Amino acid sequence: MWEIHYKDELLRKRAEAYIGGGEKKIIRQHEKGKLTARERLKILLDEESFVEINTLIQSHERDTCLPTEHIPGDGVVTGYGAVNGKCICVAAEDFTVHGGTLGEYHSRKIIAIMDLAMKMRVPFVMLNDSGGARIEEGVCSLNGYSGIFMRNTKASGVIPQIAVIMGPCAGGACYSPAICDFVFMVDRTSYMFITGPKVISATTGETIGENDLGGSDIHSEISGVAHFHYPDDKSCLMGVRKLLDYLPMNNQTPIPFQKSFCAPRNLLEELVSDNKRRPYDIHDVIQSLADDSSVMEVQRDFARNIVVAFARIAGRTCGIIANQPENLAGSLDIDASDKAARFVRFCDCFGIPLVVLVDVPGFWPSKNQEYGGIIRHGAKLLYAFSEASVPKITVILRKAYGGAYIAMNSKGMGADIVFAWPIAELAVMGEEAAVNIIYRKQIEQSSEPEKECERLVEEYRNKFVSPYISTSNGYIDEIILPEETRERISSALTALENKQRNRSDKSHGNIPL
Repeated sequence: MWEIHYKDELLRKRAEAYIGGGEKKIIRQHEKGKLTARERLKILLDEESFVEINTLIQSHERDTCLPTEHIPGDGVVTGYGAVNGKCICVAAEDFTVHGGTLGEYHSRKIIAIMDLAMKMRVPFVMLNDSGGARIEEGVCSLNGYSGIFMRNTKASGVIPQIAVIMGPCAGGACYSPAICDFVFMVDRTSYMFITGPKVISATTGETIGENDLGGSDIHSEISGVAHFHYPDDKSCLMGVRKLLDYLPMNNQTPIPFQKSFCAPRNLLEELVSDNKRRPYDIHDVIQSLADDSSVMEVQRDFARNIVVAFARIAGRTCGIIANQPENLAGSLDIDASDKAARFVRFCDCFGIPLVVLVDVPGFWPSKNQEYGGIIRHGAKLLYAFSEASVPKITVILRKAYGGAYIAMNSKGMGADIVFAWPIAELAVMGEEAAVNIIYRKQIEQSSEPEKECERLVEEYRNKFVSPYISTSNGYIDEIILPEETRERISSALTALENKQRNRSDKSHGNIPL
């Protein structure tokens, strides 16, 4: 039999790691409305599924680094566990230890679990709550970030990566979340910025000064860095659990399927007027097409003129991209192009089919857009759709004008199946604008200009804009009634399930766009 002190020593060291920075710092964490790293993991992972790794790693004194307090775990908890029965790897920074700052051995733990996630081919979730690089360890801490960024990049497009900002994330630390596929934030307690008037003490993790540059509202509405935000730690972690339900384990495994319950649908023709100048909320259309309670919108508060979301249609997971007529008439601008392009590329990385709902009058015209590079940003969306090899289904609801029609997954851009409603209009521009350009002199010389204009508009609509013209030319596969839309999409998703696509080890990464 072993002597009892062997067991006692191990349990004592584990207890030191579990308590982190001590009871006083845990109380201060709670007073800020924040949970501890281990409390967060209990919410994120299935009950009793967490297996911790490298529990007792701690910082070491080196000639090139200043000494610091040695605490088992070194400010981060790493391991693997299950979310709804599916394995993930996770790292959770512990703000009660050195303010969660990243030192050499702190980074080694994160790197080790990221390497394991790639070996296991399972999603990686990083819970960020850190004052940044540990000043006491100098360049050793900076080198740790390098290893993390490299692994984020190599894992991109192979396994899903999710960053959850649950406190400060400042300076170079921001770039790991930026390379990840999705960023979650917590209102009022999390923030991200590269530089700014708010300074984080790398020793204590305390905030020095004030800053309004990097809160969840800024990154959700203006910068577009955050994909989701929630009011508190618990709801945020439950959001991560929900997102993982839509995602495959890696780029080689099938997407999840869930049996669905479908209540009676809203009448789509009552939601979408045949008057193309009358706006409507595309969310209502999406909810009417998707399975009940299955829509999870991404970047809801950013670039609201386009909606991107995960959803299920007859149990099949898909990614939805849709113009929003309630905002900028659904036109495409710089932010909308970037938002949609990156979502398309993520779905293509992991084999998630795309369903595109089109009602777009064009690219948003303005000097600021031109100076801001709308040509370059719009090209990202064109490139993303052209490159995507997953099943791609387009439904043209109403307007599809100009270059924006092409950019929204047109037939010529590789859409597998294109449907259109009878009220759909496909043209270079709206008929009124086209007639005023083409027939301007004829209208001016007419004895009744208004009637002549109306006649020419009707003639132009029937000759060039009608969906039947596009169908006869093969640009639309089928004209369908609104009430047939859900069933047609569902049937197409089933038919395209075995579409041949590039299934190499890694077709491409998911570079931030």
